[in-house]
Amino acid sequence: MIKKLIILSIIFAAALVTDVYLYLNEPLLNTEPMLFEFKHGSSVSKMAKNLKQQGLVKRAYYIPLWTRITGKSRKLKAGEYKIQPGMTVNDLLYDMEHAKVQQYTLTLVEGLTFWQMMNIINESSNLTHELRGLTDEAIMQKIGHANEHPEGRFYPETYHFPKGLSDTQFLKRAYNEMQQRLNAAWQSRDAGLPFDNAYEALIMASIVEKESALAEERTRIAGVFINRLRKGMRLQTDPTVIYGLGKNFDGDIRFRDLRTDTPYNTYTRKGLPPTPIAMPGQGAIDAVMHPDTTEYLFFVARGDQSGSHVFSKTLKEHEAAVDKFQRKRRKKK
Repeated sequence: MIKKLIILSIIFAAALVTDVYLYLNEPLLNTEPMLFEFKHGSSVSKMAKNLKQQGLVKRAYYIPLWTRITGKSRKLKAGEYKIQPGMTVNDLLYDMEHAKVQQYTLTLVEGLTFWQMMNIINESSNLTHELRGLTDEAIMQKIGHANEHPEGRFYPETYHFPKGLSDTQFLKRAYNEMQQRLNAAWQSRDAGLPFDNAYEALIMASIVEKESALAEERTRIAGVFINRLRKGMRLQTDPTVIYGLGKNFDGDIRFRDLRTDTPYNTYTRKGLPPTPIAMPGQGAIDAVMHPDTTEYLFFVARGDQSGSHVFSKTLKEHEAAVDKFQRKRRKKK
């Protein structure tokens, strides 16, 4: 009798193991990609019921049983998971154990100001928002960098992140990315650049970013500004003036704006402005660290669809280029 019970138990156990194995390796029942969320604090039993309610499995009880036996029940990570057609329960459990959560993207574009960047972040429905309504100073304190001006401190990039990441964590990541890239570029910079530290180079990179429409002109534009710095000439760049005007800028820069003194007016003040004026990308940063060696001191936009500039060594050449590409063009209009 005991032998029969043992044999029956073995047969039952073998049948159960086989059934569980087949169940775990059967495709889930979705025919289209879908997202499944395992919330923080939720149990495996509740997760299994949710899978059944969403029509992904027919039987829910094997999942908590299997995760308890294997010790996986405490290893499953909360988050959103993408379930592709053909995935099995085992595949899903593997993803949950290794936190292979669904990733979302948010792109910070080169040349954005801090407030433009924050508008994009504030509008993201995939981030958890802690920073909305805070002042610039409060935001910088929140991310652990109190008393730093925020402009230009964040690296423009397409970032991937899980749903529910806080905007605080997102900003910390963008800040750290900029610091790492800036420091690396600073360490490999050309000798003799007129900057006392990496932050001054970052300020210049933000100006180059705003002035260069073409990637191939960045190193030449950087070289012009660096030549002017070395000679003690004013930078005389419109983007800094526009930044200094702030909300008073109506989209059209005028002669009186160039004469309105602000800390950012490089027509009225020598040297660099006090902070960056936008987020520079890697190309602008590299251009400032490795500028072209030329005698150019001026440049003017051609004013056509190319986005290119004419570079000059003397004021006389520059005035002739301005007459040809700007003043006469405006008269024709």
